[in-house]
Amino acid sequence: MKGMSRAQIEALKARYPAGTRVQLDRMGDDPRPIPAGTKGTVIAVDDMGTLHCKFDNGRSLGICPEVDSFHKISEQTESQDIEPEMSM
Repeated sequence: MKGMSRAQIEALKARYPAGTRVQLDRMGDDPRPIPAGTKGTVIAVDDMGTLHCKFDNGRSLGICPEVDSFHKISEQTESQDIEPEMSM
């Protein structure tokens, strides 16, 4: 793995501040991966660019942007997942 530039790491820190909600799409090479689709909350982004997260399934693990696939989710998106639509 090549490593990220300082600018890339600072961009990650700005995009994913503590408290940001993310959803894992695929975990690369972890021997005990978090299942795809699991949501979590960013605790911090370290100086190597790893997003340390507390997942809703109780696990805590770092997401490596160069290896793992994930995306940011909004509170609005999450509430739509949780609240069933009401029909009139």
